[in-house]
Amino acid sequence: MAGDDESYVYDEATGEWLPPGAASVAAARPDVRDASGNPLADGDSVTLIKDLKVKGTGTTLKQGTVIRSIRLTDDPAEIDCRHDTIKGLVLRTEFVRKR
Repeated sequence: MAGDDESYVYDEATGEWLPPGAASVAAARPDVRDASGNPLADGDSVTLIKDLKVKGTGTTLKQGTVIRSIRLTDDPAEIDCRHDTIKGLVLRTEFVRKR
């Protein structure tokens, strides 16, 4: 059983021993959480917890606005989304709560 020890890889981010394939999957997608600490995933709906002025437009998104079908980015602090009046909107996760 000496070969069993070589099949696992230590993941420094989580502090766990993982099979070699699992380590690359875990590193590919960062852990994204909303303002309350709930995990977010692609396709989730979120609600704004604060009024936000959108840079480059005169639009303000009000608290309680629902944003549907979010997409995660490489940055765990940002999500990519679309609103009726604004396309290509990027929101900080500290201003949203999962529905």
